[in-house]
Amino acid sequence: PAASLCEMDGGEEMRVEAAPYCCSTCDGGEVTGRSLSRHNRKIRSLSTSSAGSSFEYRRTQSLHGPSPVTTFGPKACMLQNPQAVMHIQDPASQRLTWNKPPKSVLVIKKIRDASLLQPFKELCIFLTEVKNMIVYVEKKVLEDPAISGDENFGAITKKFCTFTEDLDDISNCVDFIICLGGDGTLLYASSLFQESVPPVMAFHLGSLGFLTPFKFDTYQSQVTQIIEGNAAIVLRSRLKVQVLKENWEKKARLDDKAIILTNGEFESCHKAMQYEVLNEVVVDRGPSSYLSNVDLFLDGHLITTVQGDGLIVSTPTGSTAYAVAAGASMIHPNVPAIMITPICPHSLSFRPIVVPAGVELKIMLSRDARNTAWVSFDGRKRQEICHGDSITITTSCFPVPSICFRDPVNDWFESLAQCLHWNVRKKQNYLSSEDEEF
Repeated sequence: PAASLCEMDGGEEMRVEAAPYCCSTCDGGEVTGRSLSRHNRKIRSLSTSSAGSSFEYRRTQSLHGPSPVTTFGPKACMLQNPQAVMHIQDPASQRLTWNKPPKSVLVIKKIRDASLLQPFKELCIFLTEVKNMIVYVEKKVLEDPAISGDENFGAITKKFCTFTEDLDDISNCVDFIICLGGDGTLLYASSLFQESVPPVMAFHLGSLGFLTPFKFDTYQSQVTQIIEGNAAIVLRSRLKVQVLKENWEKKARLDDKAIILTNGEFESCHKAMQYEVLNEVVVDRGPSSYLSNVDLFLDGHLITTVQGDGLIVSTPTGSTAYAVAAGASMIHPNVPAIMITPICPHSLSFRPIVVPAGVELKIMLSRDARNTAWVSFDGRKRQEICHGDSITITTSCFPVPSICFRDPVNDWFESLAQCLHWNVRKKQNYLSSEDEEF
């Protein structure tokens, strides 16, 4: 387990071992920073109670959601605040610290973007030659002819450690992450780590840049500051999503993240898949011309049936993405909550709602639905949802520690103003005393 330093009253330093965290939301088992085998993960049983059941529901988990794991990757953790009250730390005081000096960095570059080639090369040369860091780069990035054909840069690429998505596990190898591009690079970084995520430093080199606060002009001093452990962080909560599909043939070919649950019969089995989602889970009607008709359960109880184009379940980070375009409010990333937003509902009274982070949501096709539905996770892994399938959504124990340019509050409002032009209008003219007479 990772160890962190905290300061005693007398000025002495005491090393505290971070004990494994046990969380009822995340399967009730021990959670550590170490990546578990995808084939050995246990799937919790799904609630089958409905609104018409006489069973008296007793809450077994906190409405506040699970306490986030505060060790990020193999070497990073949150600096403990000795003035915290009741173990609740002020989000504005969340600071990054290192148990050991970082030695490895994952560089994520937006694919097929010629404008990023020079920044990518400059950054990699700086990290390898000046900072003596071990640089991890995805293989498909180096396959770009503009990179593979550069003989001068070839000597640097030979020092890289390469990996392939869904094949190589780098969760215990990377100390922190640098993203070059837009918001999509941060979402992609999140998808690579299904458990503990190393700290992420995102440079604004894309189109929108709501989640990328750093400018590349002064990257050397900024990266040096991060390596020294002098930075504020914001913990962006993620959604833990489980998709359970029924009536699959036993001989069906499954992907790497699939787990078979069978009842011993040959005619049917279950296929369960798990995802960690940073922005949102979107359930929509797909190519069908009919309304989407899905049931939404909260902690096992049916709360409503969604009739419309679909439903968005988002994190506070995702509230400024697809959800805000569908009419939702914008929520600061430090607010523990889950947002539920209908997409074009066929109802004048169906407004977006915010529920506590500790609840468990479940989405299923209604019995009288005329068509199937489709689901995607941060815009990826799109798949069809049929009758009998279910989507269970809870708040994950593993947030994305996003490094701030200044602090969580200022960075967020700066993004609202610069990227979304929040509350921008022409100011009303001053009314002089002469004008008042008329």
